[in-house]
Amino acid sequence: MAVGLFKEFKEFAVKGNMIDMAVGIIIGTAFNRVVDVLVKQIIMPPLSLLTGRIQYADRKYVLRDGIPAADGAEAVEEIAVGYGLLIEVFIDFLVIGFTVFLVVKLMNRFRRKAEDPKDKTVATPKDIELLTSLNKLMQEQNELLRKKD
Repeated sequence: MAVGLFKEFKEFAVKGNMIDMAVGIIIGTAFNRVVDVLVKQIIMPPLSLLTGRIQYADRKYVLRDGIPAADGAEAVEEIAVGYGLLIEVFIDFLVIGFTVFLVVKLMNRFRRKAEDPKDKTVATPKDIELLTSLNKLMQEQNELLRKKD
């Protein structure tokens, strides 16, 4: 049982799945840091300036004010709904979503260009060339069969 599990893990690691996942996680973590700085240092300061220097992360709706401890009385904590942080996280989400959209759009453009066998400016992958030649041969064979009928 343990040998089979080890063998299966070895195949998983050797096939590159684990390496691909690790690279994806590392790039995702770095990308998260870039977006975090972009939102907090680039987008939020001008937005704060436009809205009268409001710090969005500090914005909240207080349901009950806090009371500090005095003369043996216990302190009462403030109860508040922190909607400002939600605004910042939502802006993070929009920036991440838009950036991922642009990256995927750019990658799809490169993929379509690379997979187009008629485009000679980009080297066509061998599998696409083989499929294209097979497709041409099948079309020629179909035309010959139609002529016989």
